[in-house]
Order: sequence, then C-alpha cells, then structure tokens
Amino acid sequence: MDKPISMSVRDYLVRTLAVKLMVPEKTIDAIIVHQFNEANRAMAVTESIEISGFGKFFFNKKKAEKTMEKYLSKERMFNSIIANPETSEARRQSAINKLNNNKLAIDILKPKINNELFTDLRGMEEQDSAPLRDEGIDYEDS
Repeated sequence: MDKPISMSVRDYLVRTLAVKLMVPEKTIDAIIVHQFNEANRAMAVTESIEISGFGKFFFNKKKAEKTMEKYLSKERMFNSIIANPETSEARRQSAINKLNNNKLAIDILKPKINNELFTDLRGMEEQDSAPLRDEGIDYEDS
C-alpha cells in the first residue's frame, strides 16, 4: 500500500500500524508523540541519542554556536526596531513578539552550548566509596 499524496507521513504510519497491529489510531499516535517527546528531552540533556532503526543523532556544538550568533544578531535588530520612534505600532508589536520568541530560543540553546545541563539521565545517586581496608584483617587503632 502506497502513501496517498494528501496524507502526511506521520498519519500514514499511524494508520498503517493501527491496521496491522489492530490497535486504535489514538494509541499509536500517543506512543509516537511520547517517543519523540522523550527523544527531545534526552537531546536537551545529552550530546546524542540513538533510535533503533533510524540511527544516532548528535548535537553539533559548532552549528549551535553559529545559530546562537544569529539569534543574538536578531535580538539586536528587534531591539533597534522597538527603540526607533519612527516605527509604527503594528511593526513594533510584531518586533516584540518576534523578540520574545527569539529570547525563548536563546534560553533553550544557551545551557546546551555552555554545558550547563546534566548528562546522566539515570537519576542514580553517587554511591559512597568503599572503605580502603581489607575486610578479613583486624586493624589495631593506635
């Protein structure tokens, strides 16, 4: 069965899997949404993720730094538009909205570039180190 042109790849996969597995489409869709949300969360914390059958995805720090430079440049441009007294109110409001979206993008990318995030997703606490003494030997305290 070929994918219809009018249907998105995601919708096609959901429908095909639902028919083959005899599972409701909402369930398949919820699983797909969950998996991609978890992949996004993992990429926010680690440098790479691997999705079986799709490959390994890496965070490219150099590309992120270039993107950050673009965001900062846009921020300066939006601030100059907002500060200009000759800017119309509609354009000023548009620039404010774009500036807010740009700041959100900066806030998301900045910790990743600066390595401010935790890299261990396991949630395990660090264990106390084992004593350096041998268990079978009695030591006298002096």
